Amino acid sequence: MMTIPNILSLIRLCVVPLVPLVYFADPALPGANLWAAGIYLAASLTDVIDGLIARKYNLVTRLGRVLDPLADKLMSFCVLVCIIIGGLIPFWAGVVFFAKETCMGLGALIQYRKINDVPPSNIIGKISTAFFVVVCFVILVFLPDPQEYITLRTAAISVALALNISAFILYMGRFIRNSGNQNTSRAEHGGGQE
Repeated sequence: MMTIPNILSLIRLCVVPLVPLVYFADPALPGANLWAAGIYLAASLTDVIDGLIARKYNLVTRLGRVLDPLADKLMSFCVLVCIIIGGLIPFWAGVVFFAKETCMGLGALIQYRKINDVPPSNIIGKISTAFFVVVCFVILVFLPDPQEYITLRTAAISVALALNISAFILYMGRFIRNSGNQNTSRAEHGGGQE
């Protein structure tokens, strides 16, 4: 079902390639880092808006629960790759982020196959995503020189990733509990198809 929140998520997905195109347009585009940061912030705001609309008007759909996090993760990963290539944060930050998101994606896929749905995000997940956006935005806008504030940028992205990993651990706990509950339910019903 194509609701307004789903359309906003699709727009975010389409905007993802704009970030590297704009960011690496420097020196042809003066202030390319600011433009890229603006696109990232605007995309992140549509994420907030589509969530508010979906909850307020009861427009939460299974498609939306897939599209919304997919758009968020692709945008965040794209921005992260840009600032790594730009020499602003260490390479290991991208490896950690990619590994964590791959594990979460696989877990979500398994859940989707089992329950035909994707579980909603938790409060730590929302906080970690918001903090990650803020850190990347601040790095792009206020700390864009690779030769300065190296320790500050590394510390900031480390905290953002630590929050992301905390959210991942909570998701994993919920995933294991849900798997256990489903197995128990099947056993109580004699196994087989329900």
